[in-house]
Amino acid sequence: MSPYVQRFVMHIGEMGSRWGLNRTLGQMCGLLYVTPEPLNADEIAATLNISRSNVSMGLKELKTWRLVQPASVPGDRREYWTTPKDVWEVFRVLAEERRRREIDPTLSMLRDTLLDEPASAQDRYARERMQEMHDLVELLNNWVDEMNGLPPKTLIRLLKLGRKIKQLLDPRRSGKAPTKATRH
Repeated sequence: MSPYVQRFVMHIGEMGSRWGLNRTLGQMCGLLYVTPEPLNADEIAATLNISRSNVSMGLKELKTWRLVQPASVPGDRREYWTTPKDVWEVFRVLAEERRRREIDPTLSMLRDTLLDEPASAQDRYARERMQEMHDLVELLNNWVDEMNGLPPKTLIRLLKLGRKIKQLLDPRRSGKAPTKATRH
C-alpha cells in the first residue's frame, strides 16, 4: 500500500469509529473503496497487517452494513470483495444503516413514551420537550427519505443551492443590496 493510499485508509479507519464501525472495519472499507480490483481476505489481511480471522469477521459485519459485496475473479475460486464504487451509494448506505440502528429506535421510544399520559407538571414539561424532539427527528427522517429518491446530479445541485438560498434570505451577508423580492 502506498503512503498515499495508506493515509486515506488510516483516516477512514479513524472515522469509522465515529460512524458506528470499529477502526479495522473502517480501514477494510477504505482499502476496498480505493482499490480498483476486488481483494480476497488474504490480500486484505496482508495489506492491513491484521489477522485473517479478523478480516473474516470484519467482512461479515461490513456485509450486514451493505458496505461490501462479493465479487468474482475469473479463474479463481476464492471469494473476493469490493465496495460500491459510487460514493453517493456508500453515503446513502451509511446514512440508512445509521438511521436504522440509531434514529429508528429513538423514534420508536419517543412514540411509545408520548402515548403515555404525563402524571405531573415535570412529566408534562418533559413530554413537551420529547414531542419537539420527535417532531424534528420525524421531519428530518422524512426529508432524508425524499432526498434518497433523487439522482446524485440533482442532489449535488441541491447542495450547491445552500449558499444561494442564504444570500436570498439575508442579502446583507452576501454584500448585495436587497431587491424588491427580498425586502421585508
